[in-house]
Amino acid sequence: MLERFKVPKADVVRVPESSLRQTVTAIFEKMGVTAGDSAIGADVLVTADLRGVETHGVSNMLRAYVKLYGDGAMNPRPDWKIVRESPATATIDADSGLALILGPKAMRIAIDKARSVGIGAVTMYNAGHSGPIGHHAMLAAEEDMIGVVMTAAAAKIVPTFGAEARYGTNPIAIAAPARNEAPFLFDAATSTIAGNKLRLAERLDATLLPHWIADRDGVPNAEETLVPADYGEFSLLPLGGTREHGSHKGYGFAMMAEIMATLLSGGLPSMLDSKSGSHHYFAAYSIDAFTDVDEFKDTMDRTLHKLRTTRPATGHDRVLYPGLSEQEDEQERRANGIPLHREVVGWFDDTTAELSLPTLQRM
Repeated sequence: MLERFKVPKADVVRVPESSLRQTVTAIFEKMGVTAGDSAIGADVLVTADLRGVETHGVSNMLRAYVKLYGDGAMNPRPDWKIVRESPATATIDADSGLALILGPKAMRIAIDKARSVGIGAVTMYNAGHSGPIGHHAMLAAEEDMIGVVMTAAAAKIVPTFGAEARYGTNPIAIAAPARNEAPFLFDAATSTIAGNKLRLAERLDATLLPHWIADRDGVPNAEETLVPADYGEFSLLPLGGTREHGSHKGYGFAMMAEIMATLLSGGLPSMLDSKSGSHHYFAAYSIDAFTDVDEFKDTMDRTLHKLRTTRPATGHDRVLYPGLSEQEDEQERRANGIPLHREVVGWFDDTTAELSLPTLQRM
C-alpha cells in the first residue's frame, strides 16, 4: 500500500479483531444473510483488513454491500447452483449472490476437484462483487495447492488508445505455499490503480499520480490531481498508464481475466451487457499432482528468501515479495488491533445504532 493511501496517525482508531468480526457478522445478518454466510463474509472482509488490504476490507466494501442489499440489487439468500460440471470443472449460477461469500465456496469445490484429478477450475456468473480475491486464492495455498483467481466486472477502464470504458479493473491473484517463509500472494488489479483506492484517496484527500486516470476523451492526465468530483468525467487507465509505459500489457491482462472469468462462464462482458454482473474464475492446482510437495515448499523458501535478501536500491530499506508485508501486517494487527479511519468508525456507529446492534469496540 502506497503511503498516500494509509490512514494518517491522527485519524487512526484501533479496533479489536474479535469485535470487528462480531459487528460485521451481525450487520450481514441484519441484511437477511444467513448466519453461516454472514460469518464467511465477515471473515473475508476482516482478514483483508488484518492483512493491510484496506481497499477491500470493511472501510470501503461493507457499506457498499449494505446499500446493495438494501436496494435489492443483491440476493442475501441466493439459490446458487452448479449448472455444468466435469471431474475437473464446474460453472456456477450465483443467483445474484455476493461472490465475497460464494467465492470461498467455489474455491472449496475447485480444491476438492484438484484433490481428485490434480486440477480444479470453477467459473461463476450472475454474481456480485468478490471482495479481495487473494483471500480465495489463499484457501488453495493453505491446502498445499496453488490458487488462481480472476474477476471481471463493470466497465471502468479504457483500452489503450481508447476514449470509452470497456472493461473492469479485472484483478488477478495467485497464491502459493512455502514452508517457513510467508506464502507468496499476488493480488492486483489490471488497471493503474484499483478502483477502490479512489475511495481511499477521497477519504484522505490524497492526490492521484500522473497517468492513473484519463479525461472523457481518453487523454491521460499528466499532472497530480485530486479525485474528480464527477466520476463520469474520467476513466481509469490500464496498468502502465500509457502505451510507452506498457499499458498494452495491462490491457492484455484485463482481457485475459475477462476471457477466463466471463466468457468461460458463458456470460457476457460488461462492454456488451452493462447489467451482466460480475464474473469469476477460481482454480486450484494440486502441487502433489505435479511434483513433490516438500521439495516445492523448500524451493519456494529458497526463492522467497533470495528475493527478500536482495540488496536494496539506494533510498530503500529492503526488498519485499508479494505476501510478505501482508503477513507482517496481520501479525501486528492481531496483537494491536486493526487501524480504521475515524470516518469509518463513525459509519459503524451510525449503522449499528440504526440496526439496534452493539457499538463497535475500541482499543
